[in-house]
Amino acid sequence: MTQTRLRLAAVQMCSKNDLADNLHRATERIREAADRGADVVALPENFAFMGSDEERAHVAQDLNGEILGTLKALAREKAINILAGSFLVKSADESDGRPYNTSVFLDRQGSPAAVYHKIHLFDVSLTDGASYRESKHIRPGKELVTVCREGATFGLTICYDLRFPELYRALARRGVQIVFVPAAFTMVTGKEHWMPLLQARAIESQVYMVAPAQYGRHDTKRQTHGHSAIVDPWGAVLAQAPERECLIYADFDAAYLQEVRRRIPVLEHERPDLFRVT
Repeated sequence: MTQTRLRLAAVQMCSKNDLADNLHRATERIREAADRGADVVALPENFAFMGSDEERAHVAQDLNGEILGTLKALAREKAINILAGSFLVKSADESDGRPYNTSVFLDRQGSPAAVYHKIHLFDVSLTDGASYRESKHIRPGKELVTVCREGATFGLTICYDLRFPELYRALARRGVQIVFVPAAFTMVTGKEHWMPLLQARAIESQVYMVAPAQYGRHDTKRQTHGHSAIVDPWGAVLAQAPERECLIYADFDAAYLQEVRRRIPVLEHERPDLFRVT
């Protein structure tokens, strides 16, 4: 059924190295979103577990595991679409033992309508001396992923993907109207770059951005920026989370999106004769 408007919800969490507790808190927020009329609710990156790389490796599951099984049942029970922000999923390739950092879109029947493996892995050294090498423990994905539900087309991305505008433009050219960016931005990068990047991606590709995030201190070494947000295709911040675990809401308006694209038709004005557009 085609809808002009959809009620979008994003969950902000401070997940720790306790799978059972994190999963319980995530499901409570999903129930709350459903009871308040949300059509789609999105969880942050690593919503089910935030710990050391070694600890995270031990909680990697397949798509039939406890994490997704719990959310499938809840999607059916509450008849709500759920974006399982990201969790570690075992690879079927025995030659590479690294799991994927994976986001799954569950429809109202609890069916996995789309599965996305994070493409861009966070291998960086920051100004505060912190160093991250996600690729040492995580296998990169290779495919862009979109899904059509509720009369809208969604695109799936995760955290560090946000720094690669060509990914979002490619999704827009595939008809995407709403893009998920579940994240766990570091405090150092988040305070400078999180919101400018969200707004830039929304404006340049003329899409709604739904960005559920981790916030706060997860252990003695890891602190994240938070500020979960929903941004419209004009770059307006429709909702932004305070510094606590919470839900934020905003409406997707298909007619407004169409009007923005009509006013400034950037997708029509691209010059593939001068540079490659995929």
